[in-house]
Amino acid sequence: MNTEQSDETLYSHGDCPASTPEGYGSKKGSLKSSLLRTPSSKINRVHSSFKSPLQVTKNANVSPAEEIAELEKRRDQLDSEIAQLEAEGCRVGELEHHIDMLHEYNDIKDIGQSLLGRIATLRGATTRDLYSHFDLELED
Repeated sequence: MNTEQSDETLYSHGDCPASTPEGYGSKKGSLKSSLLRTPSSKINRVHSSFKSPLQVTKNANVSPAEEIAELEKRRDQLDSEIAQLEAEGCRVGELEHHIDMLHEYNDIKDIGQSLLGRIATLRGATTRDLYSHFDLELED
């Protein structure tokens, strides 16, 4: 089998490769680089530059001493906010208890959502339909 025949065999069904024999493409010049790429589709692609999720600070050239001063200022601000909350009667232990309760609530809610999804699948309905059937609010 020559190279043209093997190209036809591999790319004969809509230019989508079904499989690649072992070692195929390891020889130089056996396939053009364009054939090794994923076949192009008619989907519109976004033509924008990459935007990093990393946020760059405004003052990238800040000296370590200035950065330390800024961090100490921020710490003092947070300490005063903590003192204000403690003066209003908030306690750290109470906050941790509320956080634990929220985690438990979210776990129970996730289980409920999963069960509603399974019931909806069995009934051939949407989850939204089940909310009204069980007198649940969508925002809950």
